[in-house]
Amino acid sequence: MSKGRLEAFSDGVLAIIITIMVLELKPPRLPELDALRPLIPALLSYLLSFVFVGIYWNNHHHLFQAVRRVNGRVLWANLHLLFWLSLVPFVTNWVGETSFSALPVAAYGVVLLMAGTAYSILARILVAIHGRQSALAVALGRDFKGWLSLSVYAAAIPVAFADPRISGGLYALVAVLWLVPDRRIEKVIEERAAGGE
Repeated sequence: MSKGRLEAFSDGVLAIIITIMVLELKPPRLPELDALRPLIPALLSYLLSFVFVGIYWNNHHHLFQAVRRVNGRVLWANLHLLFWLSLVPFVTNWVGETSFSALPVAAYGVVLLMAGTAYSILARILVAIHGRQSALAVALGRDFKGWLSLSVYAAAIPVAFADPRISGGLYALVAVLWLVPDRRIEKVIEERAAGGE
């Protein structure tokens, strides 16, 4: 089964997610700089979510560079990932509208945790299809960054009820961890191409 339709569909869904998020930002009615002050929580939550969606788009793209074929399990695993990412605009808006209140910040963390888990499941299914010696399996390795991210999300969820700012900081920390594109897959593909594999 070809991977092209899956990639095109995923790109379209992610573009729609970003569009929905930006449409939730309401401009101030007054043409003054002070009128932006009440929008700072919404702008911050949008910025963080934009970065997260961009990270997923980037890593999804890299992941599928090492993929030769997909099957029904991959399609469903990809839909599972897209489901959780489609909830990002909802929790982003909730966090922004409530100025980073505890429950919305915890819910934001749940969505991030579930999206990260779904991405991990998708990657493991792809490795199972392509084999333990595939470029994808070698590139992903033990996926320390992925497991660390999931652990931070899981820790940040209950912390939100004590201090939502700390949770927001932990989410931002994970984003910073992933802002530098993950070149593991590119590197392995380039090495194998140079070696004639």
